[in-house]
Amino acid sequence: MTNMESKSYSRITGDLISILGQIIKPDNVLIDKDALNVYGKDETEDYNFPPDVVLKPENTEEVSKILKFASENNIPVTPRGGGTGLSGGALPVHGGICLSMEKFNKIIEIDEKNFQAVVQPGVITQTFQEELEKRNLFYPPDPASRGSCHLGGNIAECAGGPRAVKYGVTKDYVLGIEAVLPSGEIINTGGRVLKNVSGYNLTQLIIGSEGTLAVITKIIVRLIPLPKLRKVLLVAFDYLEDAVSAVADIFQNGVTPSALEFIERSAIEAAEKKLVKIFPNSGAAAQLIIEVDGNYDDILNKDIETIAEVVEKHKATNVLLAEDRQKVTDVWDMRRSISEAVKSISVYKEEDTVVPRANLPQLVTGVKKICGKYGITSICYGHAGDGNVHVNILKDKLDDETWEKHVETAIREIFELTVSIGGTISGEHGIGYSQRAYLPIAISQVELNLMKDIKNVFDPKNILNPGKIFL
Repeated sequence: MTNMESKSYSRITGDLISILGQIIKPDNVLIDKDALNVYGKDETEDYNFPPDVVLKPENTEEVSKILKFASENNIPVTPRGGGTGLSGGALPVHGGICLSMEKFNKIIEIDEKNFQAVVQPGVITQTFQEELEKRNLFYPPDPASRGSCHLGGNIAECAGGPRAVKYGVTKDYVLGIEAVLPSGEIINTGGRVLKNVSGYNLTQLIIGSEGTLAVITKIIVRLIPLPKLRKVLLVAFDYLEDAVSAVADIFQNGVTPSALEFIERSAIEAAEKKLVKIFPNSGAAAQLIIEVDGNYDDILNKDIETIAEVVEKHKATNVLLAEDRQKVTDVWDMRRSISEAVKSISVYKEEDTVVPRANLPQLVTGVKKICGKYGITSICYGHAGDGNVHVNILKDKLDDETWEKHVETAIREIFELTVSIGGTISGEHGIGYSQRAYLPIAISQVELNLMKDIKNVFDPKNILNPGKIFL
């Protein structure tokens, strides 16, 4: 039996909880049923796996002692950030300890001269960004849940968001980390330098590992100057295909937007219902949100002219420009509300497909064809600028029997289509618990075995976030 297969773990008894209460403050040990239910969920569908106990350490030494204790006693540990994940990465599927990092919420240092910051993993992404903006500094990764997600969770999933198209994703802004291994050993990877080839890049290995290799306790972040200007275009189309075919053409004409989002009509309708607000061109079949940023108005205006010319060639029916801060905020508030709004319609599955952006028309039309074949409703939106489209598959008015019969088949066909056109099955949500069965569609058995071997080196007892990524 390999350590990836199912194994039995020790149950947490009252005596063990008493010992844990000596490692950290008793107030940071939660065992009441209501709390366990809260920490047994994230934003992934309707899954609920309550842990046996929730621990809230306040420093690295406490994390180290908890993991050492768990390793010695064969207790599974599930690290948790803000609980905003969409693939079940923070679900304690084997019970045990939920290790909440919410007490690690300090911005330790902002080094304005070197464009760096040192932060703890429980800092909320938006809080960090707003503190930086006061100093004209910029941390670009901005997932839709930035108002509640934690930087540590962003690192675990290598979060992206709309501005990844121009600025990259989380991994591009992490210079080093302090982390605790499943054995309790503390490691420091990377450092406060911009170049570093001193051995294997353990920092980048841990980023995106979904909490399966180590628990992050401190982060060194790279920053950039804050752009002074930001303008947003809302572009409407009568056909989905016209909207997504315009995306690659914008880049081919020499413009790199700071964000380029695709939204189909049903997604906007859901957002309107949630926010009780009507948005421009909401009757259009699809819209693109195209943001440009920089420091010089004349350059941005030239980019906007070029974009307008390109989308006109692709049969855009209306182009609206938002320049003042409130209008730009309104557009992004609408965009960020879509995920929760769509989920509220019915039982759903959200898939995080990503393809080369020139292949977006094949992806979107293919998704519609597959879902149509099974009578399943689909709503597509996402980061078209980097080819990352979130495909929401809804039960809607479908009867239970038809839904259960066809939903997994439809998802598998969508992933097979995605891979066949050069894509993969997750751009930023991760594999976690919910996507494990589909991972072999995207990567070979040789690659899977290498990943499992790496996991085994870091975590030979498989106590850290077990039941994730691999079946």
